[in-house]
Amino acid sequence: MEFSLKGNEFIPLNALLKMMNIAESGGQANRMITDEEVTVNGTIETAKRKKMRVGAVVTCLGQTVTVIE
Repeated sequence: MEFSLKGNEFIPLNALLKMMNIAESGGQANRMITDEEVTVNGTIETAKRKKMRVGAVVTCLGQTVTVIE
């Protein structure tokens, strides 16, 4: 899957998970991140509001999202 920033500089990781329907809510997104279920560019990420910029590859629950312009 791809997520377009549509002119924005970044999107917080927890918001990305929610917008892509990987998480049903912001709270669930935060738990996934805290429980180390999310990787960014192949590395486990625990910062809930980490800025996802163009080129970031986020994987969670077997789904992969690439951030594009």
